[in-house]
Amino acid sequence: MGILAEFKEFAVRGNVIDLAVGVVIGASFGKIVTALVDNIIMPPIGWLIGGVDFADWGITLRAATIDAATGEEIPAVVIGIGIFINTIIQFTIVAFAIFLAVKFINRLKRKQAEAPEEQKPSEPSEEVTLLREIRDSLQKQP
Repeated sequence: MGILAEFKEFAVRGNVIDLAVGVVIGASFGKIVTALVDNIIMPPIGWLIGGVDFADWGITLRAATIDAATGEEIPAVVIGIGIFINTIIQFTIVAFAIFLAVKFINRLKRKQAEAPEEQKPSEPSEEVTLLREIRDSLQKQP
């Protein structure tokens, strides 16, 4: 089988398509969580601790300066603690959402496993069939 044929078989297999759909949905979900944290969760927390915007919260190691020779601005060196906290909150929300999804899927799988499968009666063995035939023939004799 040629490489192109193998690639085609791989690409159209259901798992690859499911993975692609999962990645696209995951990226969209990540954007939703980022918007939730940045615009809904963090502003009230910042307001409660004194009007601090967490995105701007950090430790300045060196303030922004202007280079005297060229006149260009040299940006400040800042440790972005607020951005880090936002990212941790986003991760926690995503991890909890995935936990709930996996828990739900496992519950569905358990219900399927607990549901009894329809069992049709098994065929009797040859010996049982032969014994029944003998019984029936003995009953027919006068």
